[in-house]
Amino acid sequence: MSKVLRKHLARQADHGMMTPTLAEAGVAAQVMEFIQSDGFPCVGAKAALVQGNIDFRLYGSLTDPACETSLHLDLQEYIGALDLSGPRIQSFAAIFLGTPTLTEADFETQLWDRLKGLSDLNEAMDFDWNEHVSSDPDNPHFSMSLAGHPFFIVGMHPQASRLARRSPFAMLVFNSNLQFDALKADGRYAQLQAIIRERDAALQGTINPNLADFGDASEARQYAGRKVDGDWTCPVHFKGRS
Repeated sequence: MSKVLRKHLARQADHGMMTPTLAEAGVAAQVMEFIQSDGFPCVGAKAALVQGNIDFRLYGSLTDPACETSLHLDLQEYIGALDLSGPRIQSFAAIFLGTPTLTEADFETQLWDRLKGLSDLNEAMDFDWNEHVSSDPDNPHFSMSLAGHPFFIVGMHPQASRLARRSPFAMLVFNSNLQFDALKADGRYAQLQAIIRERDAALQGTINPNLADFGDASEARQYAGRKVDGDWTCPVHFKGRS
């Protein structure tokens, strides 16, 4: 067992989480190996992994709406334990083990179907859309709001054309936008962003064409990782403030 995996399991125990089975620990180990590899350019995620600040959770298939309730409840637990007192990097990684092989277009469809289902649960549980972001995916100030918290979503799967998104399993990584605000206030966000983009370009040969800063273009274009045209529109709509 790697040092990073031991630290992750210890952190779970400290937060009262259930100890994963050997199979679950093996899956987490594969994802950790991917994050630590030279083929993964996000230095922020690498730092979060070493610090034990990535919360890995396992689910069935991304194509199955049955996963939405447990995922929403797990996100509520994660938000409740999220420490935003400083500019540290923390992530919630949902790994969907039973997902069949999906094309990039199919993965994008399933990603938005699940986010729409999670949003419907928001309404059923009386969670308002976070007041600091828009619920309109075409709005430059859009951010996915779950249990009242704004998240930037990173979709990853084995068939991704961007090497940085080509994970061993289908995954949705939830990153707090309030965390990004803390990093910006600390002055580290721009530096991290520049390093990640430079490493991604060196890995792929080109920078990710979907990238844009918050407020310049909707971050929804980036969630699935697929290259989209300028006239792309989100396939789902959300109720909430716009």
